[in-house]
Amino acid sequence: MLKELFSKLEDYYEDMVTIRRYMHQHPELSFQEYNTAQYIKEFYEKLGVEVKDNIGGNGVVAKVYGNKPGKTVALRADFDALPINDEKDVPYRSLVPGVMHACGHDGHTATLLVLAKVLNELKADLEGNYVFIHQHAEEYAPGGAITMIEDGCLEGVDVIFGTHLWASEPTGTIQYRTGPIMAAADRFEIEIQGKGGHGAQPHKTKDAIVTTSQLVVNLQQIVSRKVNPVESAVVTVGSFMSENAFNVIADKAKLIGTVRTFNDDVRQYIEEEMERIIQGTCHMSGSTYKFLYERGYPAVVNHAKETEFLVAAASEVPEVTTIEESEPQMGGEDFSYYLKEVPGTFFFTGAKPLGAKPGYPHHHPKFDIDENAMLIAAKTLGTAAINIHSSK
Repeated sequence: MLKELFSKLEDYYEDMVTIRRYMHQHPELSFQEYNTAQYIKEFYEKLGVEVKDNIGGNGVVAKVYGNKPGKTVALRADFDALPINDEKDVPYRSLVPGVMHACGHDGHTATLLVLAKVLNELKADLEGNYVFIHQHAEEYAPGGAITMIEDGCLEGVDVIFGTHLWASEPTGTIQYRTGPIMAAADRFEIEIQGKGGHGAQPHKTKDAIVTTSQLVVNLQQIVSRKVNPVESAVVTVGSFMSENAFNVIADKAKLIGTVRTFNDDVRQYIEEEMERIIQGTCHMSGSTYKFLYERGYPAVVNHAKETEFLVAAASEVPEVTTIEESEPQMGGEDFSYYLKEVPGTFFFTGAKPLGAKPGYPHHHPKFDIDENAMLIAAKTLGTAAINIHSSK
């Protein structure tokens, strides 16, 4: 069966590339992916595959039923783009100003569509059922996964697999990890209210910029001095805003940033410690504050049995040259919600463009992938989906 699966995927590889490049040229932002969802739906309709759209928003779910009894396996791909201007000099450069696929979601979608086409052609010999989850809005919290789950995309699903094309790793590499592999990703805003005044009379003011500057430094003590060193955590201030003239002492300033953690207790502690530090810093200057802490995606925590199974499946793919354990990644992913509902695993498929030294990272204006990685991803996911029926 795997030999036939691989052969058909290879035959349709050019279709995979065509789909990926079309999507790369026509990206849509999170929660605005109407044309992309329609494209995916029409692809399945042409195959005669059961498909439903508007799942939890712009999500699309298709199903292929094998001719023999077995488990129900879900495979997931995301399809939203980012608000970044495409700066690559390639024929398939984005045609939408200020929007591009800078994280590989176009490749994820092309991979899953062609894999679904092949599994549909093989369904007479397949065991079990196959659910293809095409998810909108992965890039922007609250994300599309949670609403798709609420709308029933996991009903009857026994196991789920997902992959991310990983442009930092060479093609042929599969990276896995049991337990936490990607971090919980939270967002915060802190607004400091002081008392403005003339730049030449600081003694009559409560300088919001000075207070906020002290706060930036003080927040860094949470991870360095408050969190157990064996735990991974990040507190990053990404934006510092205050709008005033050169000779005006600001009455307001604002910080925006992110917190990344793996441990729920550490996550809760950091939120509480941030408020304590903000309160204390403002007390020193006589300022007041507003603190907004928004919890984003929880950590992606892979299940041990399914991760071990995935490693075995990857070893059967001829193009996979390296299978290695990944370090925990501090990036966030709402695949975490699926893993809270059903067993499964999320892994990385190396997709570093040929000749790239070191290549452009995800979310960069010149981001690209080695499209051969899509074939490896399809073979790995397909092998896992087929072989799971023989696992105990």
